[in-house]
Amino acid sequence: MTPTASRAREVSALLADGSTVRLRPACPDDRGQVLRLYSEMSADNLRSRFFAMSRRSGEQAAERLCAPPGPGHRTLVAVQGDRVVGVAEYETVDDPASAEIALAVADDFHHRGVGTLLLEHLVHIARENGIAVFTADVLADNHLIHKVFADLGLTITRQYNGTTVRGVIRLAPDERYLSAVDIRGRTADIASMQPLLRPRSIAVIGAGTRPGSVGRAILHNLREALFPGLLYAVNPHAEAVLRIPAHAAVVDLPHPPDLAVVAVPSAAVPETALQCGRAGVKGLVVVTSGLDARQTAELTAACRHWGMRLVGPNCLGIANTEEPVRMNATFAVSRALPGTAGVAVQSGGVGIALLDGLSRLGIGISSFVSLGDKRDVSSNDLLQWWECDGRTDLALLHLESFGNPRAFSRTARRVARRMPLLTVDAGRSAAGRRAAASHTAAAATPTMTRRALFTQAGITATRTLGELLDTAALLHSQPLPAGGRVAVVSNAGGAGVLAADACVDAGLTVPELPPDLVDVLLAMLPAGAGAGNPVDTTPAVSVQALSDCVDRVVRSEAVDAVLVALVPTALTSAVGADLVTALTASALKARTSRPVVAVLLDQSQRVRLLRTEDGTMAPSYGEPQSAARALFHAAERAHWLARPQGDIVEPAGVDSPEARARVDTFLARDAAGGWLDARETERLFACYGIPLLRQACAATEQEAVAAAARLAGADGGVALKAQGPELVHKSDRSAVLLDLHGEQQVRAAHRDLTARLGAAMTEVLVQPMAARGTELLAGVVQDEVFGALVLFGLGGTTSELLADHAARLAPLTDTDVHELITAPRCAPLLFGYRGGAPADVGGLEDLLARLSRMADDLPELAEAECNPVIARPDGVTVVDARVRLLPRRATDPYLRRLP
Repeated sequence: MTPTASRAREVSALLADGSTVRLRPACPDDRGQVLRLYSEMSADNLRSRFFAMSRRSGEQAAERLCAPPGPGHRTLVAVQGDRVVGVAEYETVDDPASAEIALAVADDFHHRGVGTLLLEHLVHIARENGIAVFTADVLADNHLIHKVFADLGLTITRQYNGTTVRGVIRLAPDERYLSAVDIRGRTADIASMQPLLRPRSIAVIGAGTRPGSVGRAILHNLREALFPGLLYAVNPHAEAVLRIPAHAAVVDLPHPPDLAVVAVPSAAVPETALQCGRAGVKGLVVVTSGLDARQTAELTAACRHWGMRLVGPNCLGIANTEEPVRMNATFAVSRALPGTAGVAVQSGGVGIALLDGLSRLGIGISSFVSLGDKRDVSSNDLLQWWECDGRTDLALLHLESFGNPRAFSRTARRVARRMPLLTVDAGRSAAGRRAAASHTAAAATPTMTRRALFTQAGITATRTLGELLDTAALLHSQPLPAGGRVAVVSNAGGAGVLAADACVDAGLTVPELPPDLVDVLLAMLPAGAGAGNPVDTTPAVSVQALSDCVDRVVRSEAVDAVLVALVPTALTSAVGADLVTALTASALKARTSRPVVAVLLDQSQRVRLLRTEDGTMAPSYGEPQSAARALFHAAERAHWLARPQGDIVEPAGVDSPEARARVDTFLARDAAGGWLDARETERLFACYGIPLLRQACAATEQEAVAAAARLAGADGGVALKAQGPELVHKSDRSAVLLDLHGEQQVRAAHRDLTARLGAAMTEVLVQPMAARGTELLAGVVQDEVFGALVLFGLGGTTSELLADHAARLAPLTDTDVHELITAPRCAPLLFGYRGGAPADVGGLEDLLARLSRMADDLPELAEAECNPVIARPDGVTVVDARVRLLPRRATDPYLRRLP
């Protein structure tokens, strides 16, 4: 392999201390660096590696490691800066499914995770090449490498032989391995974010002397926030900026800063990044916009080479209000209020709106990151930071794209158990997706895919920024409702009706109150009051009576939340400050059980948080729709927290190695990928225990007649389906002929297909007519943004027209499988709708679990569609199936690497 080809396959990843290394296949040019690695090893480490202290062993190893890769031999090097700091290799001997491994790490890089990271990537390469087992001979007293193997997360057995131990590592990554990788990645990620969010020193590069310049505004905000660390200005044309001494270049600074904020013209950004890397800067925030593709690539390459984490480019900046950091490295006009909400946005304008809204509500922020074009730091990094920062209890996201969806989903599921995660579902429409893509070069995201991700990950997805802040106010101040039953209390009948309608429109229920509760309420309210729900207190209600009424409703087991809608009248003062007392001093005494929200129709703000002297809070909304949507999202979160997390479904009888071999065989024949033929599809499905309706391929008319005679069902009917690379959507070409009886009809059908389709038809597929049942669709689609989706819903020829489908991201848990089956509108048909016989739901669940496993095993799987799937009480039958493969993918979605 040439040096250029080797570096083209280079990836960057984080070590345990937060620093960055680059991993790539070794090449002949690395020989000198590898030799240096061994020559600088201590005698003890040489002995651990080679069972002897001979320097000659290092020379021989360097020669072998840096040779071009051959069959059964691969070598990876870990590089930091221009130095090789680790090397790992495997080599097969007799058994092509088993390989011996060796590992070496520079002495000064021990205990930083280099060896583990190399092994993770080596495991990935080995599995791609059909290797199932690693073996290693290790000295018994080499405790460091024993710990590396033990902590890897894979199954290992040991055979002791005197002073050596032979370890056998099974390369079958399971949930335990993925969890171990996840924990290692989290530790490294959090450490790498320290220079960005808790820097001890900051340099603003491009801090201008002209008022209104971006760099000057950032320097001003840092100074006004009373940043306690060292603060530098970099400007070659000034001696000082805002009375802060300026330096001509970052290399002229007395000390390398932890963080550099870059606000220079786009053409100067790549060279500035290189200078920062050479100077020892650890983190970079690039607010500059307008970088072209070449400049962006050079910026990213500089950050990777020198191990700097990057926020941006094209961003508003970052902030952290915690003590003693007090960092506001943004060019926002107003200063954010310190608080407990973490905020991550891709749009600077959205970021400003959220900063202002959270400050106005009094929630404030813990930390804020404007991700911009998101070339490195992403929402995954920030979720992990907020999870562990000891301060954040609410996370708000505005994301127009997702980097690694599986990593995002795994992280979000875990973090959402600890704090609410809220987002705006931006890009729901086609026009919105176009705008998102043009705004930040983000890929378009299908609505159903986003919903699948949000639902599985426990993320509260709102429709607008206003709704996001409405919901944040409620979740910040109130307990979660146990369900969606809402009691509406109002001092005006019309307002109560509007509020009740808003609740129903939002997906909540407004149930009738129990008779005993109605009697109690009527006894405490003025004459003419009504208590059926909505509760109409009449305008004559006193503050005390209103407070007692709300308090009594809150304590009722008949509802899960209370919405109090009030209008100002001349007959009562139960508005304004008195409302705060009415709600918080009395009703919120029960705040441990049910939320209480207010709607003040004369309120000018969309939402505000009302506070009493003792600090209790209640949200107040200007219109009932806002309150109802916020309550709905709170009920959704409560439902998600209460649902079983579930376990990844592992169906029995799966032959993953055979499936892997069949995919490799197909791609060896056609590297560009494409559709499998009927035989290949049937064999691949058989690897996952998915039986298809009996079928036979026939190349000639006579073969079709013979196959029909063998396969004819109880009624003697068969179907002929034309096969060929061009015949993907057969219904559009009338390429399926059904219910054929007898030799004459089969012959006539074959001749008809041959005449109409000509060379497009290479053969026909003959099947018996399937018994009647509910026609469904089940399958897998590879989404370029989110990864593998498992789809389920109504099937048959009307599938696309009716679009009654649901989706979840693979791999599925048992909870996901159940929700996927019950989500489509057609689901009642499967459970005995209107007295009908229920379908074999267990068989459907098993089918979805097997498709999920297929998607998880085969990243090359572009599509796997089963349509129709006939569901009946006595079983499930896959009538038609098709599979399309993508070219081989070089990356594993769970492999630790930076984007």
